[in-house]
Amino acid sequence: MIFLEVSGQSDVFIFKNYQCVLALAFAIEEINKNPDLLHNLTLGFDVYDVHCRAWTMFKNSFICLFGNYKIPNYSCIRESRSIAVLTGPSGITSDQIGTLLGLYRFPQFTFGPFDHALSDHNKFPALYQMAPKDTSIATAMVSLLLHFSWNWVGLLTTQDEHGAWVLAELKEEMDKNRICVAYELVITSQDVSHIFKLMAVHNEINLSSASVLIIYGDNDSLIFLMVLIEQIFIHGKVCIVNSQWDFTLKRKYFMLGSMHVPLIFTQHHVDVSGFTDFVKTVKPSKYPEDIFLARLWFLSFNCSDSESDCVTWDECPYDASLDWLPVHIFEMTVSGDSYNIYNAVYAVAKALHEMLLHQTEVQTIGNRNGALPSSSKLHTFLKNIQFYNPIGDQVIWDKKMKLEPQYDILNIWNFPEGLQLEVKVGKFSPYAPNGNQLSLSEDMVEWAIGTTEIPHSVCSEICDPGFRKSPQEGKAACCFDCTPCPENEIANGTAMEQCVKCPDHQYANTQRTQCLLKAASFLAFGDPLGMALTCMALCFSLLTVVVLGMFVKHHDTAIVKANNRALSYTLLISLIFCFLCSLLFIGHPNTVTCILQQITFGVVFTVAVSTVLAKTVTVVLAFKATSPGRRMRWLLVSGAPNFIILICTFIQVTLCGLWLGTSPPFVNTDKHSEHGHIIILCNKGSLTAFYCVLGYLCSLALASFTVAFLARNLPDTFNEAKFLTFSMVVLCSVWVTFLPVYHSAKGKVMVAVEVFSVLASSAGLLGCIFGPKCIILSLPNRNFLHGFRDKRHSRRNNSS
Repeated sequence: MIFLEVSGQSDVFIFKNYQCVLALAFAIEEINKNPDLLHNLTLGFDVYDVHCRAWTMFKNSFICLFGNYKIPNYSCIRESRSIAVLTGPSGITSDQIGTLLGLYRFPQFTFGPFDHALSDHNKFPALYQMAPKDTSIATAMVSLLLHFSWNWVGLLTTQDEHGAWVLAELKEEMDKNRICVAYELVITSQDVSHIFKLMAVHNEINLSSASVLIIYGDNDSLIFLMVLIEQIFIHGKVCIVNSQWDFTLKRKYFMLGSMHVPLIFTQHHVDVSGFTDFVKTVKPSKYPEDIFLARLWFLSFNCSDSESDCVTWDECPYDASLDWLPVHIFEMTVSGDSYNIYNAVYAVAKALHEMLLHQTEVQTIGNRNGALPSSSKLHTFLKNIQFYNPIGDQVIWDKKMKLEPQYDILNIWNFPEGLQLEVKVGKFSPYAPNGNQLSLSEDMVEWAIGTTEIPHSVCSEICDPGFRKSPQEGKAACCFDCTPCPENEIANGTAMEQCVKCPDHQYANTQRTQCLLKAASFLAFGDPLGMALTCMALCFSLLTVVVLGMFVKHHDTAIVKANNRALSYTLLISLIFCFLCSLLFIGHPNTVTCILQQITFGVVFTVAVSTVLAKTVTVVLAFKATSPGRRMRWLLVSGAPNFIILICTFIQVTLCGLWLGTSPPFVNTDKHSEHGHIIILCNKGSLTAFYCVLGYLCSLALASFTVAFLARNLPDTFNEAKFLTFSMVVLCSVWVTFLPVYHSAKGKVMVAVEVFSVLASSAGLLGCIFGPKCIILSLPNRNFLHGFRDKRHSRRNNSS
């Protein structure tokens, strides 16, 4: 017996649901022809239309249980009676009928979509749901969203137990994959009659920027809403729906307009062999007692004469067949509900067959007149039954052992207009490896008419490489701003939440998309700056050599002999080394050059400055030693000023030794001062030692300046005190200027400043001390003592 919603508010119900009747008839006919199943027993069926009225449901249920007398707990049926009931496709129908059938543990099979409300075995102890649970529907729908990169989605579900369960699963799966819910609407069957609630739903859907709407529900809850969805609700949305929606209704209502794209998830099942051929043979003449078939034939082929109210089959086309009907009116292939009926009939037949075999073996058949055993005993065999149906699919009742359903993804084609064809465009298999569960043919999907591009549904556009996502306060995680990566950080992919800092030996390119290797940077000889400083150092060294040569050539002249000729030679030689030591600062640094450049600079400059001090002291002694017996004359004759150089140099060498022994200079790298470069430079090691060496030089320079300044008023024939004073002013000025400039510079510029200071101070000593003397040496008449006397005599005559 089958309780089926055949008639209703639209004749569309007749066409769609009547296939379930044909599936029942086909399965029973196939079983009755099988000699290995239910031998000497023939199955039959009755069909009742419930009309969606409770009193009709209970009336037919009473007839099923107690016969036409409808006397509770009493049945006069002897020869044949029902042993099971199939109800559906509505969950409401199965619920109301199951309440009565459960009292008598009468086997009930529901062939509609799985309903969590019917899975309560305490309330429905005799009910079996043929449809598998939608255990993978959330994963399947989210896989589709990920495939099209849709992360901004609206949800519309019904307010029932099953809708709440699926909604929770769907939201959890979306959250795992960072897909955000733009809005969430839960409606009841009563909401469709309230215009204010419908307008609220309308505003929520159409004002949202989400272009994708997931609708999960069944016909009972959403049938009236479906028309309104197409008429006033949705404009330019992609609707992802589940298989519980009636396919025929989806085709009809979604095709009222052309702005909506339905993608339908339906549980996969293989086609039943022979069913289509069976449907082609169905005619009213074959089943004259079938009033539903007669009405279907009447409406489809206009068989009635206009002058008569009776159906006259002679008016019908002779070879009329159901396969004449368009596919959107009547499907020739097995639907999901029909497939569930097919399995239910076989389940009853298998269980009944096992029960009869068992009773034969134990000799406990109580009815010797051929009557069927009690239907309540069938549960023992139904609960444990597992079998493969004729097409090879396994049927299992146990929820733990049931296989997860696979899904076909359907799309409705309406081009050319009116085609209204359901086309399989993809599938989802939970058994496939991760990443391969969804397979989809994008080119087969017909989007809204007039468009070929895949719809876009995101709250914020994906951030390009070089930018990171910055969440918008108070909004979903899918809503964000794109912020450029900070300096030396990159984002080499799209939609990155955090930028990645480049390693110290790399730097970020201008676009902040990749890290590039930093180039080694140092003051090289080949650089323009390095080349210029090298040329300066060599030129000044050569010039100093020339001056030294002039002094050696004119060593017997008064200008050379004055102020200790040996000190002049010592100073010129030390200046040559001062110029040349600057070359140690140029080129690729290494440990040896780092040590030599500081030590050589400190010692050689100490020699030069101490020599200047010795020359200054010599000048003072020369002009203060007026009598041969005085101690100053003895100091001058004994060469005491020369010991100044040795003592001062020894002190500086001691400081340098302490520097090398504690924290000597070493090669270091600066990875941050210059973008895109790793600066290789010499680290001073101990800054205290460095400033001690530099401070000692400054103290010597100040001492020389002080002594020279005090001797500036002495007779100036051979007095070079003024030149020594000026040279010390230049030297101190250079090094006082050097300190702030050196500390404010970075990279190779810092090294260049140090080299330039060495060259400038050395050039200052050379020019200020030896420049005037070289001019005198170039004038032969002025380069002898009598020349100076003639000059002094001429001055006296002019003054007199």
